[in-house]
Amino acid sequence: MVLSAELFQDVSRDIKVEPKRDRRRGGNRAALFVFAAEGLENMAFVSMAVSLVTYFYGYMNFSLTKSATTLTNFMGTSFLVALFGGFICDTYMTRFKACVLFGCVEFMGYGLLTVQAHFHHLRPSPCKGVSPDQCDQGADGSQAAILFAGLYLIAFGTSGVKASLPSLGADQFDENDPKEASQLSSFFNWFLFSITIGAILGVTIIVWISTNQGWDLGFGVCAIAVLLAIIFASMGKSLYRHNVPKGSPLTSFAQVFVAAIRNRGLPIPEKAEELHEIPDKDAGVKREVLPWTDQFRFLDRAAIAKTANDASTSISHGPWRLCTVTQVEETKILIRMLPIILSTVFMNTCLAQLQTFSVQQSITMDTRVFGFQVPGPSLPVIPLLFMFALIPIYERVFVPLARKITGIPTGIRQLQRVGVGLVLSAISMAVAGIVETSRKSVAVEHNMVDSTEPLPMSFLWLGFQYAIFGAADMFTLVGLLEFFYAESSAGMKSLSTAISWCSLAFGYFSSTVVVEVVNKATGGWLANNNLNRDKLNYFYWLLAGMSIVNFGVYLACASWYRYKKKGEVNQIENGGGGDAKGKAQMV
Repeated sequence: MVLSAELFQDVSRDIKVEPKRDRRRGGNRAALFVFAAEGLENMAFVSMAVSLVTYFYGYMNFSLTKSATTLTNFMGTSFLVALFGGFICDTYMTRFKACVLFGCVEFMGYGLLTVQAHFHHLRPSPCKGVSPDQCDQGADGSQAAILFAGLYLIAFGTSGVKASLPSLGADQFDENDPKEASQLSSFFNWFLFSITIGAILGVTIIVWISTNQGWDLGFGVCAIAVLLAIIFASMGKSLYRHNVPKGSPLTSFAQVFVAAIRNRGLPIPEKAEELHEIPDKDAGVKREVLPWTDQFRFLDRAAIAKTANDASTSISHGPWRLCTVTQVEETKILIRMLPIILSTVFMNTCLAQLQTFSVQQSITMDTRVFGFQVPGPSLPVIPLLFMFALIPIYERVFVPLARKITGIPTGIRQLQRVGVGLVLSAISMAVAGIVETSRKSVAVEHNMVDSTEPLPMSFLWLGFQYAIFGAADMFTLVGLLEFFYAESSAGMKSLSTAISWCSLAFGYFSSTVVVEVVNKATGGWLANNNLNRDKLNYFYWLLAGMSIVNFGVYLACASWYRYKKKGEVNQIENGGGGDAKGKAQMV
């Protein structure tokens, strides 16, 4: 590769290398603390996600539409701001420190909501005898300010935790070690398992506490759960392998584009050897080197090194004029990932509908199970229990069997796993339409269209759509997390896993847009504030059809994507010009 000593000093000035792995640290022992922290934090967050609509509607006097919109905006922000958390982890601090910092912010948010729920003068007066849609006693400015301050402290805090914890856990396994590489794949499955256990406890115990013992106690339990999550994460500090922040990946991407534009007049070399990379003898202790690929060739101009023999009158210096092949390939990876994440957004739009409209469906139905009254927001326990049973089967039965057939350590590739989830989500929406049609027919048959009494139909019928979507979520969420972590370079692991959460964020935000557009285009399928008169079944079928179209788009994006090749340059520790060995392998 072309490089002068002077150019090397300019370009490599800010390059940081990973320290040698301490084999006494990391592994499954360290990951256990990550699992515990994630389970506790998710227990609090999911209980809010499924029950806040009820709190907004019944205690803050929001309309049904405003309640659903406020929830989806809160959820979308919670996942979107994970990009900021990922940026912080990769640039300024270790993932452990970021987890603790953002966890403290989330704790403050739950504390603020606890105070508001406890003191009546911080909430609007209850609407007596009328629905919130017809009530004039809405939340005033200060009451709304307290509510939204608490909500978005939680959103900001949980976003950083969700960006840092998956990467912190994955860092405990060396993907270049054959044994630990297989453990890394299992980590993401058990990470989802811990998320599922926390969610089960959240939608049952905490939702029951909020519904029957008071929202102040429910929010207080959430605050305690987050505090315990911080404590558990801190207990594993001595066992963690800590990442070394490598500088802003966003800056690196910007440098590639700027350098490519500045060198736009130069011809693109035909051979990768003519592009700039740091030689083995200057590589340091250990660093990742990404081999050149032939996609997005215009970016290769960023790695063209000018010399004194060039026609130009001066030699170019600095990272904004010359980048390494590895920097260019990191940028190419990000560009290749974007269509994948965008094509999974619509699935999460469907998920948002299940967390809003399906909860409202359950409120109109018989929620008794063996004489016990089940709160409507606890309905998501059905897919969670399904996932609780399915994840160990997937990890212990399906993966080993598929591994023998395909020869792939993960059983099937990550993008194949995501595709299975997208198909299941389309099926779930179709089933949801069928169940809603049956629910409305029961209301008509018993002359209960305008009644506020529960219909003589068990809410467990909604379990079919939830169970199928639970399986879809298991395939898609873990597939995306593992895909972005495995495919990203060492300097952007946290940012990449944060990108996978952005699919959820855009899904929640687009949910609000989809509902508004459908209402306007159809003359009000969902505008009556009465599900027995609304046409929610048509809406579900529309989502099913759009999900099929979305799957076709995903297939095209996944077929176009090229899994990265990765290499690693290891320098002997004497720091001199000893023998260095480069190795590359297909992912």
